[in-house]
Amino acid sequence: MVATKNGVSAASLQPLLGLGSYQTAWGMCHKLRTAMGRTSSDLLSGNVEVDETFIGGVKTGGKRGRGAPGKAYVVIAVEAKAKGFGRCRLQVEKIDTAHLGEFMHRNLSPVSVVVSVALYSYPHAIAGTFGHKSLNIKRSGLPAHELLPGVHRVASLLKRWLAGTHQSGGYAEHLQAFLDEFTFRFNRRHARARGLLFLRLLEGSVCARPTPMRELIKVPNPHPVAIHPPVGPKWPKSFAAGSLDRPWRAEKPSDLLLQSSG
Repeated sequence: MVATKNGVSAASLQPLLGLGSYQTAWGMCHKLRTAMGRTSSDLLSGNVEVDETFIGGVKTGGKRGRGAPGKAYVVIAVEAKAKGFGRCRLQVEKIDTAHLGEFMHRNLSPVSVVVSVALYSYPHAIAGTFGHKSLNIKRSGLPAHELLPGVHRVASLLKRWLAGTHQSGGYAEHLQAFLDEFTFRFNRRHARARGLLFLRLLEGSVCARPTPMRELIKVPNPHPVAIHPPVGPKWPKSFAAGSLDRPWRAEKPSDLLLQSSG
């Protein structure tokens, strides 16, 4: 999960570790993802590209793009460097002024410059805390991935990873855990000592509070399960009973001799 860029799925981890059930492997992976989300605390700085994407399968009919049903909104922030990209942050959020502002104030340093599209929510969400560079994609005549290459590169890698490793099986209720795993590896992709990634994950796991399986299961079983009472032997209310006609259980051996002779 920490050394390879493709990660590992619970279905692949189960036979690899010889686990008895898929649920055990799934719970182990999700607990590690929860710990990964607590290891990234440094704020992004410099020119930071901020945009949103939609995670979800293709559905026929209905509205497309922003506001499409059955899709999760993911806000992406990526540091834009002179050569390549820096760190990133991903969060499942609603695309409105309040949630965008909370996301940027939680993940960006005050000296950052936000580079975003010309959406009316961004100026109000920034609220004068950060610098702002707005890009109108329609007026520029350029494709969006050329104006904001960082967020589009991260979104493409994220969707490719979800489709390849997890077969696009990340539900919206657990999507944030998958985003934390992706962020953990992406921000440490240039680490020279790969063994330190395992150490950082162990540190995050030790510092994190225990996450029981009951908290990990966000969606209960949609199929009703009939609960039957346990079936067992029916014991009598009392063991007190009269004497049985068992002559061989006589207290005195002489009684047995008298009965047999008679």
